[in-house]
Amino acid sequence: MNQEKAYPIGTPGKVWGPEEKAQWLANQTIKRSYQQEVVAKIESLKKHFDVEQYGSLSYDFNKYPLYAIKTRQWSREKATILITGGVHGYETSGVQGAIRFVESKALSYSEQFNFIVVPCVSPWGYETINRWNPNAIDPNRSFNKDSTAEESVALIKYLHSLHSELNFELNSQINIHIDLHETTDTDNSEFRPALAARDAVEHDNWNIPDGFYLVGNTLNPTADFQQAIIKSVEKVTHIAPADENNKLIGVSLEQWGVINYAAKELGLCMGMTEAEYVTTTEVYPDSPSVDDENCIIAQVAAITGGLDYVLNKSLS
Repeated sequence: MNQEKAYPIGTPGKVWGPEEKAQWLANQTIKRSYQQEVVAKIESLKKHFDVEQYGSLSYDFNKYPLYAIKTRQWSREKATILITGGVHGYETSGVQGAIRFVESKALSYSEQFNFIVVPCVSPWGYETINRWNPNAIDPNRSFNKDSTAEESVALIKYLHSLHSELNFELNSQINIHIDLHETTDTDNSEFRPALAARDAVEHDNWNIPDGFYLVGNTLNPTADFQQAIIKSVEKVTHIAPADENNKLIGVSLEQWGVINYAAKELGLCMGMTEAEYVTTTEVYPDSPSVDDENCIIAQVAAITGGLDYVLNKSLS
């Protein structure tokens, strides 16, 4: 299927320039409130956690502050866990799941782990329900040294700034990184056609998996870690079956509910550290078998499944 011809912006075979990107941006509208749905919840956590503003987005400095949540009693003797959500702002349960984990579970794990939780990396994307930022850049393909996505750059700079604050080495002391995402029906109806049009390439749509799955790092797949998360999540929601070609989103299945991506090569958020254990969760919010609350619970179960695996391994 030629997605270039299906998309209303641009000329088939021609890469978008400033005019097409401006046209795309003009079509975006605010659909929900980052301040009300995200910031207010983060602010309420200050009694038990350190909440830090690590930047603001230039699109509107006052409207789009960037926040990280850290556990107290920080110790170099503990493993450090990074949890990120909302790298793609439209993937709601990633944002709300990160917050829910802090609200409901983080304190009970804080004796064993240090936590850095960044619930919403892309607040403009959250408000407009968008995969890209206003410059038509995908933040989750922009975690690299030449990044032009300010969402990605701000997070990388923040994590490196912890070196001086906590005597903390990013690449040696983040032990687990769990990046919370969703795969939605709009991936096929909007975002992949837009990508094809922007880059003047052809993208065939894939079958949207009905259920939860994980994306591991090809260079460090940690199969047992991924399996432990799947086992935790399947207690609260269903796992996506592979398609007729034994694939999920066009990628061959590594194991039940798990595929692998080249995290660093693609500039993915989960590839920005040298953490021993990394994964990207993928919830399917458009399934008739789930609702918003179930999707949030699934994200929390993914985090706790990963943490319990590491705890049990350290005791064995």
